Amino acid sequence: MADGKRTLKNLLVTGGAGFIGSNFIRYMFETNGFRGKIINADKLTYAGDKSNLDDIEEQFGGERYFFTRTDICNREELNTIFKQYKIDTIVHFAAESHVDRSITGPEDFIQTNIVGTFTLLETARDFWGDSDKNLFHHISTDEVYGSLGAEGYFLETTPYDPKSPYSASKASSDHLVRAYANTYKLPVTISNCSNNYGPYQYPEKLIPLMIHHALEGKELPVYGDGANIRDWLYVTDHCSAIWDILSDGKAGETYNIGGDSEMKNIEVVRGICDILDKIHPVSKNPESFCKKSYSELIKFVTDRPGHDRRYAINCEKIKKELNWKPSVNFNSGLESTVRWYFKRFSG
Repeated sequence: MADGKRTLKNLLVTGGAGFIGSNFIRYMFETNGFRGKIINADKLTYAGDKSNLDDIEEQFGGERYFFTRTDICNREELNTIFKQYKIDTIVHFAAESHVDRSITGPEDFIQTNIVGTFTLLETARDFWGDSDKNLFHHISTDEVYGSLGAEGYFLETTPYDPKSPYSASKASSDHLVRAYANTYKLPVTISNCSNNYGPYQYPEKLIPLMIHHALEGKELPVYGDGANIRDWLYVTDHCSAIWDILSDGKAGETYNIGGDSEMKNIEVVRGICDILDKIHPVSKNPESFCKKSYSELIKFVTDRPGHDRRYAINCEKIKKELNWKPSVNFNSGLESTVRWYFKRFSG
């Protein structure tokens, strides 16, 4: 690193057609001013949408932005990418991430999140050797830490206690990344983030799902009593934190990234309803499916197995060491998110 900052030239972004990955690529080109090349490797499963970056492709494609449909479990495909683009940095988003899907079908999570990460690590180790001028950044989740009670926060040193096949697979991939750092001296960083929200999220996650259901007059299913608490992080704040880690983070370190926005699930859903009531009152719907408010569609349903009660991130480390902090408060972030999905769904 020169001046304490890494020089990044050729970034391999895995899962770059997904929610956070596509936002990160957009952030790098539109906000960050990154001048190097980004290679977006995505398998394009149900949650990946190449069109999320059509405008980036049009503006930067062929010169600084390159898309390749690639399975990170395929070593031969990864070898080709590393050779062709001389990859010096990996930003590893690619993962199966929906807890409910991991409960009904865990095999994909084991394959992508564990085997895929292993294959990527092996490829990087083979091409980079013992160089310390590269970086493998692994994006993980606060769910690896398990569940909190009414008080306390997850720290980078909190013992792992995953409760679902999803979080167990992410915990395993985290351990693999650390093992490669310790055993092979591979330069790595890890970040564990709280719940992301914002544009381009596949509508199976809470916020886009509730918006979609509300606009179609469907029930808004809320697990249990709705009092499960999550810390919410606006996706562009997450992207800026990742950039700070890439440029200034210390190899071998883990950084928690949170939004300082703890909310009960039911509060989030009611907030969505309040915003929709304001921007698209139920009276404007062609068929009246509720009388006064979208909140009439809320229905409490049987809780899912192993549903963690509370997640809360302590992100003082990244604030102090890298001078990062979230810039989007939850209320304004939620409103801009609802407006974005409303425009997309109604358009």
